[in-house]
Amino acid sequence: MSSTMISEITTVIPAPCLFKAAIIDWHNLAPKIAADKVVSAETIEGDGGIGSVRQLNFGPAMPFSFEQRRLEFEDVKNCEIKSSVVAGGGLGVFFNSATYHIKIEPSGTGSLARMVLTFTPVPGANSAEHEELIKGAFFGVMKGCEAFLLANPDAYN
Repeated sequence: MSSTMISEITTVIPAPCLFKAAIIDWHNLAPKIAADKVVSAETIEGDGGIGSVRQLNFGPAMPFSFEQRRLEFEDVKNCEIKSSVVAGGGLGVFFNSATYHIKIEPSGTGSLARMVLTFTPVPGANSAEHEELIKGAFFGVMKGCEAFLLANPDAYN
């Protein structure tokens, strides 16, 4: 049986700028602003486009050493992306499959970032623990990017 979790965060950063930093260039930005969580990231399969697989290598602040995600859909103009976990992370621990759908929309002078996680839990796994972990990570990414962009207003314009 599939489960869905929705998380929303508002920021003062315009949607296109936040999308570029938090989604498109996260693999480069994360090790600079969250080195305790993301040590490195790289595309391990494909050219970075649809079907490509990116691996995030996590630091000691994270419960897993890595996670690999396949890019399923990307619409830069509308600040929207979908990806699926293909290895590592909570795969086989908390869930048997998981897909992330992230959309960042304008909201006033800032933006609303929405993540929809659809997953099939591992029988007997603590889904609530998994959901809190994912919500915390999403909040950390968006607020970390917001702080970086406020300190570096010319970045990602």
